[in-house]
Amino acid sequence: MKTYQVNEIFYSLQGEGRRAGTPNVFVRFSGCNLTCSADPGDKSPGGFDCDTEFASGRPMRADEIVNAIRILMPTPRAVILTGGEPLLQVDGPLVTALKEAEIYVAVETNGTFPIPLGIDWVSLSPKVAEHAIRADWASEVRYVRHEGQGIPKPRISTDHKFLSPGWSPGKGFGKNLEWCLELAKQYPEWSLSIQQHKIWGVR
Repeated sequence: MKTYQVNEIFYSLQGEGRRAGTPNVFVRFSGCNLTCSADPGDKSPGGFDCDTEFASGRPMRADEIVNAIRILMPTPRAVILTGGEPLLQVDGPLVTALKEAEIYVAVETNGTFPIPLGIDWVSLSPKVAEHAIRADWASEVRYVRHEGQGIPKPRISTDHKFLSPGWSPGKGFGKNLEWCLELAKQYPEWSLSIQQHKIWGVR
């Protein structure tokens, strides 16, 4: 039976985007197809230094993932599939198993893979050039911005567009927050989204 490499599963609140403040079980999948770095280089546009460990993991069947969610969260249940890059592994059979268990399914992706059918909410946070995005839709887009970076020009249409100030250990949001505040005021179709879970002190 197929297994998925899962880094961790935990229960917390969504800290950013349109669904900020909502309780969810987070299923973090191992692995990513991008090599991100805070500094620009051959393998990264810069500004996206990862703040989570997603290299390790353990194999889990779809039914084991469903059972873990059931144990952690009372009904109604919602899951956020995240990573790394969850769409390296998330497929139709897993989404079907979650939906059959009456679980609301959200995913956080970098957009370099097509979106499987059946997912309820897609949060797309691009870390590559727009031409490299393979997702054909998203419920929301969240672009990390650092001081001096301009307004994004998303390739796909979406109902909700967010600017997220870059955060780094020891420095916090720094001047990036002030920069994003000004961008949001200049471009009212964009809203500010801060990683509130870092302020709340939760995962």
